Parts: sequence; C-alpha cells; structure tokens
Amino acid sequence: MIDRQQYTPGPASAEVQKHDGDQWGLVLVRELRHSPEKVWQAITDPAQMREWAPFEVEGNLGRVGGKVKLTWAGTTSSLEATVMHAEAPELLEYGDFRWELEPAGRGTRLTLRTRIDRRYISMGAAGWHISLDVLDHLLAGNPIGRIAGGDAMKFAGWQRLNGEYAELFGVQAPSWPKG
Repeated sequence: MIDRQQYTPGPASAEVQKHDGDQWGLVLVRELRHSPEKVWQAITDPAQMREWAPFEVEGNLGRVGGKVKLTWAGTTSSLEATVMHAEAPELLEYGDFRWELEPAGRGTRLTLRTRIDRRYISMGAAGWHISLDVLDHLLAGNPIGRIAGGDAMKFAGWQRLNGEYAELFGVQAPSWPKG
C-alpha cells in the first residue's frame, strides 16, 4: 500500500445533467489502464468493492434480477436495489448506478452514470472522483485504501474537489465540517 498522503486527486472532470426536481444525473468518465474483464471484476465483486467503493455490497451484482443491499461506508444507511443489466464485461446497472465499460487502447473507458440530489451533486462528484482514483490504484497493484464517507470529507483533496465541482456545475458547494 502506498502512503495516502502522497495521493493527490486530479482536477474536477465530470458532466452533470440538470433535471427538473431534486435528482440530477452525474456522468464520470475514466480511462483505466486495465482490461474490461479486470475492471468488471472490481465493480461486481463485493470483496474488491470494499477496497474502493463508497458502499458495501451484499448480494450478487452479476445476476440480472438479483437483489443487492448497498450500505454507505461508515454509516448504517442502506438501500436495496435490483440488478437490471449485467452484461459482462460491458454493462452493469442497478439502482441509480449504470457502469459502462468499453475497450480503449490497452485499457478500459469506464463511464459511471448515477443520480444524486442536486443539493449534494458536488459532494457526490468529489466522492466518486476519489473512489475511481482509488479503484485505479487498486487495479494497478498500488492500493491506497478506501477513502469514502466521513473519511473522504476530511481529506483535503475531497474538499478541493467539492469546490471545483460546485463551480463546474454552477451550484453552491454545501458546507461540511472539516477535520
């Protein structure tokens, strides 16, 4: 594991789809240096997801119609979802999450589409940005450990990204206690 203090997230880079009402769409695209099969394993295996994702998964993400329980890191807050699409290694969809994987050179272009309450869109974008960075490090064999939930919000990189995403999306960044 590399020292987490050496990790600095890159600049904000995502799209937001503004909708009427509270739920907005967030689209994050990442170029990963790993095969679609390896990325697919990391987004469907609950053990691997505990290393990078902002939630714990109970259930089988690889089976259409399967029920899964997602519990947010560091909380007891959870939601139940049904797997709507599981087409390895290209498409995974459950609840408010849609993962699209496509070959890109020697790696994978991962696109995450999710819905987030508009009041927290910058926070969610910052959190997913960091989670996808942690995923990339994990797949490269340089794990930095999951940075999610309250731990992420204490991380200076998350705080910077929260502000950058708020500016990018034209919203007010929610204030959150530091430290």
